[in-house]
Amino acid sequence: MGLELAAVLTRPRAASRSCQRATMASQPLRLAEEYGPSPGESELAVNPFDGLPYSSRYYELLEQRHTLPIWAARFTFLEQLESNPTGVVLVSGEPGSGKSTQIPQWCAEFVLARGFQKGQVTVTQPYPLAARSLALRVADEMDLTLGHEVGYSIPQEDCTGPNTLLRFCWDRLLLQEVASTRGTGVWGVLVLDEAQERSVASDSLQGLLQDARLENLPGDLRVVVVTDPALEPKLRAFWGNPPIVHIPREAGERPSPIYRDTIPPDRVEAACQAVLELCRKEAPGDVLVYLPSEEEISLCCESLSREVESLPLQRLPPRVLPLHPDCGQAVQAVYEDMDARKVVVTHWLADFSFSLPSIQHVIDSGLELRSVYNPRIRAEFQVLRPISKCQAEARRLRARGFPPGSCLCLYPKSFLELEAPPLPQPRVCEENLSSLVLLLKRRQIAEPGECHFLDQPAPEALMQALEDLDYLAALDDDGDLSDLGVILSEFPLAPELAKALLASCEFDCVDEMLTLAAMLTGGADEAWCQARGLNWAALCQAHKLRRELLELMQRIELPLSLPAFGSEQNRRDLQKALVSGYFLKVARDTDGTGNYLLLTHKHVAQLSSYCCYRSRRAPARPPPWVLYHNFTISKDNCLSIVSEIEPQMLVELAPPYFLSNLPPSESRDLLNQLREGMADSSAGSESSSVQEFRDPCVLQ
Repeated sequence: MGLELAAVLTRPRAASRSCQRATMASQPLRLAEEYGPSPGESELAVNPFDGLPYSSRYYELLEQRHTLPIWAARFTFLEQLESNPTGVVLVSGEPGSGKSTQIPQWCAEFVLARGFQKGQVTVTQPYPLAARSLALRVADEMDLTLGHEVGYSIPQEDCTGPNTLLRFCWDRLLLQEVASTRGTGVWGVLVLDEAQERSVASDSLQGLLQDARLENLPGDLRVVVVTDPALEPKLRAFWGNPPIVHIPREAGERPSPIYRDTIPPDRVEAACQAVLELCRKEAPGDVLVYLPSEEEISLCCESLSREVESLPLQRLPPRVLPLHPDCGQAVQAVYEDMDARKVVVTHWLADFSFSLPSIQHVIDSGLELRSVYNPRIRAEFQVLRPISKCQAEARRLRARGFPPGSCLCLYPKSFLELEAPPLPQPRVCEENLSSLVLLLKRRQIAEPGECHFLDQPAPEALMQALEDLDYLAALDDDGDLSDLGVILSEFPLAPELAKALLASCEFDCVDEMLTLAAMLTGGADEAWCQARGLNWAALCQAHKLRRELLELMQRIELPLSLPAFGSEQNRRDLQKALVSGYFLKVARDTDGTGNYLLLTHKHVAQLSSYCCYRSRRAPARPPPWVLYHNFTISKDNCLSIVSEIEPQMLVELAPPYFLSNLPPSESRDLLNQLREGMADSSAGSESSSVQEFRDPCVLQ
């Protein structure tokens, strides 16, 4: 995209923006042709959003915008946005047509023409990286300062201000705002972008809006749903045939995919060889490589970075760049103008959410690695599966251009025809729904199964979520949110981790638990950390999240405690706090060799190879009882991020209905024996306070 970030961030500010806005807001509504100057107008024309003259870069980018396929639909879109009585407009267009950058700007023009009286424009994105990147690009195109009129909100990073009119937001954060009713009164236009990605938050927001359950929203809210043509029929039926703005297809020849006869045994090697062959030919244009997982992306980048240096090229060697969620700020290099060719290695993240105009060559593995949650055993499966036909088409279209590029598919043509579904799988049918049900309960939706979704989640997934929330004391006897549940819904954490954080208030280990919660959510890559000791990007994210959690606890007026890390008592207090939230994630070593049986179901698992308990010197044996943060069904069935606990803590701190509902097993018998022994001991002592099965986080 060629962003000039420094220019965007350092543009001088107007002295009195509120006065300028008031003056321009008094002007009557103008339709499409009247917004903004044309490239031939004087460069002293004033930007109506901040009252400053347009820069020369604005006109350069405006010429580029005029060439986008979506530009022909500008008048139609603004007309529908203004006149449609239902307040819902669908926008349907292919990847790369300019939907994600132009629709938000036109919505901002619409709000400007209405006098800034009806609220701001909020644009949702399924991935935080996409929200940040689009905010940078749109601020550049609008000739505005990022963080002022245009901003973004993503986890641990809020780049907005009091004058922000156009905000890009991760859809999960917006769903959190909807549940807590924070900020919902300032929406004038809500744009749900990339609906075909089928994220849980996007599908849920559409269901809530369609059911008219957001009573606190303004009555004249405009909702714009932006999607790929493949999902258009489903959305049209869901929304009751609203007006649809179709984006014309881009003129010019489209690349015909080249298919392999067989699937290569080594995808990474095959992709690397295909890239090297393109580099040797010195064909113009950048290269986009699709691989299933972040691990394969890293391997491919490492291999290519070594190989390209030795190529006999007449120009600079290619720059190899990864693109996945853990790239952080480094993703900006993907959009920078470079003298060298760029080779971007990515996965499903770049199917729809990122526009890369310089790409002319695509190498597609045709596969994706996804985590799919199984509610019956409370575990995730790592599933390697074919991409959808919609994704395959989107990847092929990345190679269009003048002249058209090339698309090499590392699979036979019959592979997708026989095995690929037409659309991406809806994530609401594949993720743990506990956090979603908690938010729906916050909206006083008694039966989450009655909420409309584009695709209804499985009943057992909803039941498991309700059961888990009940175990955590987040629900009262009527099935509504308890006082504790309301507090849990405020935290941007999984419910069990939020419960553990609240329990730390009683056990005087808040400072330590804040750090643990931030690190568990930061998601540092274990292999990388083991090799180097630290992950700087993950630590930065964890630091921001820790500060955010601390501010939230202070706002709720929860009791805090000073750090006491290192003592034996502090260690036990931390274990107790963790058990208070993670009692559904406990396993017992059945034979002393590290074969762990999960308490809630009869699955056997091993400790992760990166676990510190496995790296201890012999003859140290694995801990007999552990609680775990993740359990993934894979070739080795790993428990990752574990902590040793004492079973007495489980008996003392877990709710009685959890212990009663455990499936028959030796573990259950052991816990019942401990319970009886602790009850007898308590009855014979003077301090026989009712300590049995107490829940330290139930608010009185």
